Parts: sequence; C-alpha cells; structure tokens
Amino acid sequence: MRQLLVLFALVLFSQAAHAQIGLGKKWKKQQQNTQIDYSNPKTYTIEAITVKGANTLNKNALISLSGLKTGDKIKVPGDKISNAIRKLWKQGIIADVSIKVEKTEGDKIWLIIDLTERPRLSIIEIYGANKTQTKELKEEIDIAKGKVLTSAIQKNTEIIASKYFIKKGFLNTKVKIYSEKDMLLANHVKMIVDIDKGKKVHIDRINFDGVKDLDETKLKSKMKKTNEKVRVTIFKDLTSRILHTDAQKAKEFFSESYTSTWKDFKMYLNKHIKLNFFSSSKFIGSEFEEDKKKLIAYYNSKGYRDARILRDSVYVNEGGDVNIDIEVFEGKKYYFRDIKWVGNFIYTDETLDKVLGIKTGDVYDMENLNKRLTFDPTKQDVTSIYMDNGYLASSITPVEVRVEGDSIDIEMRVHEGKQFRIGNVAISGNDRTNDHVIIRELYTVPGDLFNRSLLIRTQKELSQLGYFDPEQTTPNVVPNMANETVDITWELVERPSDQIELSGGWGGSYGFIGTLGLSFNNFSFRNIFNKKAYRPLPTGDGQKLSLRAQANGKQYQSYSISFQEPWLGGKKRQSFSTSFSYSSQKQYNYLTREYGDGFLRMFGVTVGLGRRLKWPDDYFSLSNSITFNRYDINKYDYGLGFTEGYANNISFNTTLSRNSAEPIYPRNGSSYTLSATLTPPYHLWTGLNYKNRDLPGEDRYKWIEYYKIMFDAKNYMKIVGNLVVESKVHFGFLGAYSEKVGVGPFERFVMGGSGLAGQNYILGTEVVSLRGYEDRAITPNNQGISGDIDGGTAYCKFSAELRYPVSLAQAATIYVLAFAEAGDNWGTFSNVNPFSLKKSAGFGARIFMPAFGLIGIDWGYGFDSPKPGQSKGGSQIHFTIGQQLR
Repeated sequence: MRQLLVLFALVLFSQAAHAQIGLGKKWKKQQQNTQIDYSNPKTYTIEAITVKGANTLNKNALISLSGLKTGDKIKVPGDKISNAIRKLWKQGIIADVSIKVEKTEGDKIWLIIDLTERPRLSIIEIYGANKTQTKELKEEIDIAKGKVLTSAIQKNTEIIASKYFIKKGFLNTKVKIYSEKDMLLANHVKMIVDIDKGKKVHIDRINFDGVKDLDETKLKSKMKKTNEKVRVTIFKDLTSRILHTDAQKAKEFFSESYTSTWKDFKMYLNKHIKLNFFSSSKFIGSEFEEDKKKLIAYYNSKGYRDARILRDSVYVNEGGDVNIDIEVFEGKKYYFRDIKWVGNFIYTDETLDKVLGIKTGDVYDMENLNKRLTFDPTKQDVTSIYMDNGYLASSITPVEVRVEGDSIDIEMRVHEGKQFRIGNVAISGNDRTNDHVIIRELYTVPGDLFNRSLLIRTQKELSQLGYFDPEQTTPNVVPNMANETVDITWELVERPSDQIELSGGWGGSYGFIGTLGLSFNNFSFRNIFNKKAYRPLPTGDGQKLSLRAQANGKQYQSYSISFQEPWLGGKKRQSFSTSFSYSSQKQYNYLTREYGDGFLRMFGVTVGLGRRLKWPDDYFSLSNSITFNRYDINKYDYGLGFTEGYANNISFNTTLSRNSAEPIYPRNGSSYTLSATLTPPYHLWTGLNYKNRDLPGEDRYKWIEYYKIMFDAKNYMKIVGNLVVESKVHFGFLGAYSEKVGVGPFERFVMGGSGLAGQNYILGTEVVSLRGYEDRAITPNNQGISGDIDGGTAYCKFSAELRYPVSLAQAATIYVLAFAEAGDNWGTFSNVNPFSLKKSAGFGARIFMPAFGLIGIDWGYGFDSPKPGQSKGGSQIHFTIGQQLR
C-alpha cells in the first residue's frame, strides 16, 4: 500500500512540474504539434493571439490590454505571460483568465486568452427605504445600467447608502449588498441593496459644564443643527395660552418643574390636550462639529476671545436617543481699549475711526471688527472708502499689540498701495442682447478710477434689466499690478425675457374672463423691417412691446398695445412710452340673462417721457405722461350716475420714484413712488351750473375733472440667509377742485381679493388687493350728486410678508410666504379712520418663470366684516398672475 502512495505522489509531482500558476490562475499546456519542455524555457515568436469567452468585451482591446502582440518574442515559461494575466486581471472586468498555448511550430507559438467576463448590472433594487429615499439614494449611487459589477462598486454602494441614512439620523443603519442573476438578460445581475435603518436617533439633552456668564438657552440656539428637545422655559408663555382652559394647572406645572425637559412637557401636553407633534433634532456628527465652531464664534463675539471647548461626549441614553455633554472654558471677557492706525496717509485717523464705528470700551469682537474693515453689507466699511477711490490693492491688518487685564489694544496696519484705473471692460455671454444695451448700463468706464460701489451698482443694474440671470451676473476683476490698471469682464448668462400671459379667472358678475397677453421685453423696433432679425421677432435693443386681449364673449372685451423705449436717443436715461387701448362692455340683465342694447365703450391713448435723476441720488426717477380717454355711454346703467352721453378725460400724471430693490426676489433695498394725476378745472370756464342737482350727468361729466394722489412704499430686509421681510404701505386719495362739482364715477378705488383687474376696469378704476376678502368686497356705494356711484375716494393699506425661497434657479424662482395686512376704503375723506381697518393673515407661494412672469396663490383669512351687517371675510383662496400686488 505504501509503495502505491509513493508512486501516486511521483505522478502528481511530474504533472505540477509542467504547469505554471500566475496569480492563482492556471497556465495550461496544449500538445498539438510540439511537446513544450517547461523545465527548459524557450523563446518563441507570437504568430497569433485569439480570445475565448469574450461575449460583450472588445477582443482587440483585450489583447491590447494584455500587453502582448503578434511578432513579440516571449519565453515559455516566462514573466511576459504572468504580466499579461496580471494586467487583464487589474481591469476589474474579468472574473477568471488564463493564457493557453494553442500550438507551436518551430519557434512560432499560437496563444489563446481564455476568460470569463464579470456580470453586468441590469437593475438596482433597494429594500427598507420609502419611495422618496429610494429615488434619492439611486441618484447618489448613480451607476449606469450595463456597467460591469465589481466588488469595489458594491462596497462603494454600501458606503453611500450608510452615509445617506446616517445623515438622516439613523446612526445604526446596516446595509447588505448582494447580487442575483437576472433571468431575462444574459450575463447580467441585479444588485440588491438591503437596508435596515434601525431607530432614528434624536438628541434628548445637551448639557453644558463651565457656563457661567452666558445664558445656556442662548448657547443652544446658536447650535442651529444640533438641537435638543426644547426646554419648557422657552414656551412658558406660549403654553399658558395653549392651555388657557386649564391655566391654573399649567401655572402649577411650570412652577414645580421649571427646569423640566421638553420630554416632560410633551407628556404633560399629551395627557391634558392630546398634542403629539413635537420632535427634536437628529444627531449628525459632521453637523455637531460645525455647531461647536458656531458656539465658540458666539463666545468670541461677546468678548470671550479665549473661550474653547475642553471636552465633549456623545452617548446613548436609556431611551435610545443621545445626550451631549459639553465642557466649556469661557475665560475672561475682553474690551477694546486703544485703536491706533499706522500707515494711513490718504485718510485721517478720525475719518477711519468714524467709518469703523468701534469705540473704547466696546466688547472685543473680532468678527465685527473684520466685517467693519472689509465688507459690511448694511453700511460703508473701511475698505470700501479706499476701494471706492481706486485703491484696489489696499489692505488693513488688525494686530493685537497689548493685552492688559480685560483690555486689548489694537494696531491697524494699513497698506494703501497705488490707485488703480479701469483698463479694458469686456462683455461675454450676451447671445441676444446687443452690446450697446449693456454698455449704457455700466458704471465701470475705462479710464475711471476703480470703484467697488459702482461695480456693485452695475451688477444690480444689469440684473434689473431682466435679460440675464441675476444669480449668475458676476464681474471678473483682473488687476494688472505692473501698470496699475484693472480689467473687468462682465460674465452674463442670457435667460428668456419675453412673457406670455394665458389665464382665466372669475370676474364677478361677468363670469369667466379669459386673458391672452404677450410681452416682448427685449424688442428691437429699428429691425422691424429686417427679415434676418426675426427670432421670432427682432430682439436685442432693450425696448418693450406688449399686446393684451381680455374677453368673456360678447359682454366684455378689452384690447391694448404699448411700447416703451428706456433710452430715447441712446445717450441719456430718458424713456419714451406710448399705449393705446380699446374696451367695450354690454348691458346685461342678470334676471332675464339677456343682453340689452346698452353699452359702454372706451378708447384711450397715453404718451409719456421719463428720466433718471442725479439728485438726491441716481436711484430717483421722474416721469410725466398725458392721457386721453373717451367714454361712449349708451343706455348703460351701472353705477355711473348717468346712462347716456360722452365723457372725456384729459389728465396729466407726474410720478417721482426711487427704486433700489433687486429684481424677482429682492433681499434688500426699497421702492418708493409718489404720483399726482391732474385734469384741467373745466368748471371754471364751461359756464354750467354744477350746483344744480338736476344737471344731467352727460353734461356734468362731459369733461371729467379731478386730482388724484397716490403713494406706494416697499422695503425689503434680510433677516438671515435668504429669509426676507417685505413691508408695504399704500395710500390713495381722489379729490375734486370744487365741492359743487364733486368727485365723479371715474378713477375711484375698489378693494378686496387678489387685486386682479376685473369688472369696470375700463373706467380707470384703481384695484387694490386685500387678501382674506372677496374681490371688490370693500367698495363703498356713495350717493353722488347725480346718483349712486360705486367706489371709494380714499384708501390706505399696510402689509407685511415673510418670504423664503425654495428655488432661485434661472428656470424658475419659487418662494413661499406668510402675510398679515390691513386696509380700508372710504367713500369720502371725512370718513377716513386709519385706526379701524379690515385685517387679514395667511400664507401663499409665488413662482416666477421667464416665459409666464409671476404666478401666485394665497390663502387668506379675513378677520373683519367688509361692510356693516355682513359676515367677516373668512377663508379665501386668491390666484394672481403676471403682476405684483398693490
């Protein structure tokens, strides 16, 4: 038996001596024409190489990757074969590979690369996640179908999935990756991502140690993303209001458990009033690290320059959530003492001190100091007065020169440098807008001293044109130190500026009203006869052409066309505008639902001129216009005071405005408008007896006379980030030159609803919105000299909106808002009472798309009755399109 075993071992050894194993792969011998002696390496010339087992891979590419080619000389056995196997294996696309000898003839050799491809990915299936999470996770994994599925891809997928859920607070997430054969596709597999998220881990308590001088609640508020279950002391007053039916118990609870956690508070609320919608922040390690930096930054801003975190620990409590312990070293609170300027020759110490705005005894806050030195968005900073005077390379370095007790002396080391002038100014990205339209808006002129404020002003002016994406309108400033010049390239991104308005709405008694409007905001009138310029209309000269039609069939129709040239003559900011309009309304009997013979028609034309002012500053503009409206009334009885005749309105309007707000989504700035509209005092020369109440309306209003004063103010203030508050004030007054003439039926105010112009628009009515009330609900009916007249002669409105953007992308700007507003509309000035207004509140959303303009929807709740004896406004839905609310 032992002899047989020895013989069997010798046979195996002799076979192994004729095989070469490279990287765990087999080198197999084929004996077809010649016996290869592996104990004596021999040099061969490769005559041919073939590939076996490649179903989807390119065979020539595989041969190239191996490093072998026809004509090469190789030793068998030798390193070139092993290296070729290694190179193919490194590609990660092959599951198994070996190189075989097909045959040999003399010193020629034929080779076969025998391989097995790795399977390819057909689909990713994710288990343990909801639809939204699955969609987002697949986007992050981002593996194309048909890609070779390697172990590296699987491991990377596991890491991505784990990180995704850890960021969402699932710290105990477990991910398993495996593959299943796809029965529908050859050599394809499904990658299965099996996720066990576990319980979401929240932050239960944040405990501070070492905090003596600052309030812990304030410190926790600075940790924006790492929030504990909020302490009841913050909600003490609020909860007393919530629990007004059980106020005594709430008072006892707070007095007994003043330092109770939010968990205790939730238990109490759930027990007594069944509230269960409170939650705390999830724990994410990276966000915790960011919040620790914010915590120390807050300490520094309060003068604690030595503050630091000595230690912190995060641990799981009995409930499965985490507690965080933070030990803080506050250190001493410091104050500014002496601030000295060194190296300043252009500006005196007194001037720089005044701009800096920091005095001896102020709390030591280096963040505020650096903001006041370099860039303060709210007011002028020290660097700006240098850069506005051409000192582009100026720099100011604050250095602590002495620390004594709680006081610190600062030395401001100023390097003023040389004055830079503007060299070349270039424009890029304006594919549709002509260069001269952009150049005339530039405040950065070659040869002028560099001025940072004018650079920012130019950026704002280009954004306000509406032709370019304001988020991507940026100047590329390149200083040339050798010749002390600076080149500026305005990099622009064109966006569609033309708009189409296609809408329908309910116009009160008029029923459904359809609107079609076209606005070409970058029109070119000079190319109107140039066929090559039509794309689909001639564009690029910054002019505006608007066409609008509104109708509901036979009863109401309105058509208008307007044109505006913002730079008349092309050299100065002087605008020219003109418009034409025609409207018609038919008398309609709502009882019989039949049209009568009566109608009201209006034809109007307006011509206006405007210009930009330089005083008090160049944000002011003044415009003047003359308007002629002719009304044709025939058997039309609808709140005019007369039913037949003609009325003519020739009015002069002058408007003074100041606008420094950004377009689309203003974050700062303001807009103020004061306008006066006047007609001639016809009663002085017509010879009519206006005191006579029997004077027919067609004679009394043949020539309409009045004066109207309007004031609108909007202010924008950034709270934090892109969270913005818009506050608005609106006033209007319509008066008569003489009491015996009185105020006629035209140009009156109607209030309520969304502010969309509806019925009686052709009478020149000023439509004022007040959300939370029905359209026109707050409109007085007056006993005029010649009969009943609808509409107010005085109104006021106050409004505040809190806005936050969802998207500021070029394709669509979207923001949500919450509002509160109050206003009223009075028939006579003697009835005006600004302290008794109709109030409302609500929320809504706006979307601005370049092709459609501004579209909005609001829900408002009116708290008061629009008129005596009526029910309060209540819940209302409002829809707006293509216009800003007044």
